[in-house]
Amino acid sequence: MITFTYIPVGNMIWYSFTSWNGISKVQQVVGLDNYGQIFSDPTIFNVFYVSLFYVGASILQMGLALYFATILSFKTRFRNFFKGVLFFPYLINGVAIGLVFLYFFQPGGTLDLILKNFGLAQLTTQWLGNPDVANFSLAGTSVWRYTGLNFVLFLGAIQSIPAQLYEAADLDGANKWQQFRFIIMPGIKRIISLSFILAISGSLAVFEIPFIMTGGANGTATFVITTIQQAFTFRHVGLASAMAVILLLIVLIVTYVQRKLVPDDEVNIS
Repeated sequence: MITFTYIPVGNMIWYSFTSWNGISKVQQVVGLDNYGQIFSDPTIFNVFYVSLFYVGASILQMGLALYFATILSFKTRFRNFFKGVLFFPYLINGVAIGLVFLYFFQPGGTLDLILKNFGLAQLTTQWLGNPDVANFSLAGTSVWRYTGLNFVLFLGAIQSIPAQLYEAADLDGANKWQQFRFIIMPGIKRIISLSFILAISGSLAVFEIPFIMTGGANGTATFVITTIQQAFTFRHVGLASAMAVILLLIVLIVTYVQRKLVPDDEVNIS
């Protein structure tokens, strides 16, 4: 942990106060200039706006995962089949997913063909080439890929709730919605809290799908893509380190706020 985590993080923090290019032996100290540039340079600051698309996608995928996990936690026909279908996308390599959806969104590709067959040809557009649509396309791809992870987390948490609670609820005449509201939701509060932290941090650290599908073009550059470009393309290692430090601070702040709003106390639903 010290060798591969704490020392590199300490070096990164030090680099963020310098104008180091990653090669020179001289590391000129520039103070807070790198941090000031991040919030004053529109080309860098706009990547936070791109992250909002993935935050929205994360909330959507959590809602879908919770919906399907709740349904499949009860006796449902072919539920094992549907469990596999929902979790399967998460098992696929991110590069493969990027290539598959690259063909899915290309002009005249699968999505355009589906729309034309349903008489919606007027809705076709440059799904990855239109800056107004590209981020929605990429965020939708992320929803397809990561819903399975949240689904498994929620399903495991729901199945850990004692069956006696459901039996008592049935005897009291509680319907499925009331069982969800008063048994399932309190029972999986910790997992929802964990998923929220993973969603926010993951939204800020998106890399694979936009890098493979667009390379950050057409206004789709995420925080991590921009950081890598600054470090290894433009040789601004000091600025890239400052961006990495800010990402770390955002994740820590979100985690702290979440823990204050949803304390990690003992859940009592009996």
